[in-house]
Amino acid sequence: MMFYLAVIVLCFTGLQFAVALVNFLFSSRLKTGNDGGEFISVLIPARNEEHNIGSLLNDLRKQSYRNLEIIVFDDDSADFTAEIVKQAAAEDPRIRLIESEGLEEGWLGKNRACHLLAIEARGTYLLFLDADVRIGKNFISEALAGAVKRKTGLLSIFPRQVMLSPGEWSTVPVMNYILLTLLPLILVRKSKFSSFSAANGQFMLFDASVYRKYLPHSHFRDQKVEDIAIIRYLKQEAIPVACLASEAGISCRMYSTFGEAVHGFSKNIVMFFGGSPVMAILFWSITTLGFIPVLAAISPALIAAYFIAIILIRILVSLTSRQSIGRNLLYLIPQQLSMGLMIYHSIRNSIRKQYTWKGRNIS
Repeated sequence: MMFYLAVIVLCFTGLQFAVALVNFLFSSRLKTGNDGGEFISVLIPARNEEHNIGSLLNDLRKQSYRNLEIIVFDDDSADFTAEIVKQAAAEDPRIRLIESEGLEEGWLGKNRACHLLAIEARGTYLLFLDADVRIGKNFISEALAGAVKRKTGLLSIFPRQVMLSPGEWSTVPVMNYILLTLLPLILVRKSKFSSFSAANGQFMLFDASVYRKYLPHSHFRDQKVEDIAIIRYLKQEAIPVACLASEAGISCRMYSTFGEAVHGFSKNIVMFFGGSPVMAILFWSITTLGFIPVLAAISPALIAAYFIAIILIRILVSLTSRQSIGRNLLYLIPQQLSMGLMIYHSIRNSIRKQYTWKGRNIS
């Protein structure tokens, strides 16, 4: 029995290594910028983002790409988010603030905010940004050039993650590890199968004609992991899409504590496995406990090969993600334990329908 389990573990680890290697070798990076011919609407849904929104607006005001408008939707914030946006708007006429009149039944807050932002937008491209991201001064130009070059209806980018505490290093890299060892990102663009899909709502750049035809945030108004649902939907409609990992020009510090990260990632971790809790549990079991049958049933040479593969996978994922190799190896075990905790909370919250985000139940 142990022998067969060991064979399964070794085959799966080999598959992970192959996917991680493909993502490293074929990672598609943004290069030259666009000259500013397209009008871009930068659309920012914000709820209680007083600590982030000012920094992002400053980044946007400094962009080398000038042909844009910036619209912020204040989603019933209980802090000074709206006041900060109003002050920035007084200094830059490209910035506008929309204030919520309340959440309609059947909608989740962010999905509704994005839909209303798109209605107000005038651009030929619609760029949805989360308030907690930071971007370099040439990034919008480079992202637009990447979208035009690839002729995409949707280009989504996973920001480079900023991690400053042990709690963050124990949790945040888990998402990149899962993504980059299960899905060759080149297939998001090249394959016609919607199952090969990945997206990140922190950065989603739409061709406005595509967005206005399909109204994706309205279509998935009650989906808490709307980014993945949207890109799968567009692929089913034969719309060209692409997803890039960890571009240098965009970064984000998503969470500052271990507890925040576990709570936040439990919202969407199961969606990385096609929405299947069983597949999530199997992935965690093999990647965390797989060493047990390998040690029990395999020759010393294959045991060595197994552990070398585990280390190489982490190195490849770290390089593709622009993360510290040393820290990811140091926190390998805490990351695996955190992954199990995230999956547990995700399944429990789904059963109890008790998942809350920024003061709202979004189950």
